[in-house]
Amino acid sequence: MKGGVYSLLKAKYLVDDGSMKNWGFIVFLVLMAMLMIANSHSYEQKLYYITALESEIKELRSESIDRRCELMELKMESTVARKMEEREIYPSAAPPKKIKVTEKEEKDLWQRIWK
Repeated sequence: MKGGVYSLLKAKYLVDDGSMKNWGFIVFLVLMAMLMIANSHSYEQKLYYITALESEIKELRSESIDRRCELMELKMESTVARKMEEREIYPSAAPPKKIKVTEKEEKDLWQRIWK
């Protein structure tokens, strides 16, 4: 047991005759660790980007609701009448009348020829 721990601490497995297998495995482990670190870094960047977009969506949604409320208020008849009174345009006292327009029926070529 004492010799096993001592040889492990001296890293004899890296300089012995069959150390090429060990070095290959160590390089593989290092590459896998680097790949995992890069993957987690990429994941965190995407997560931050998604949370930023979600907060922007919330802001835009609330702004949209505010604009819709303002538009509804501006479309109200009382608001329109008040703004027109500032320009000295007053609503008519008489109700509006419908204007009916009748169009002449155009005759096609055969009807024009035979009449």
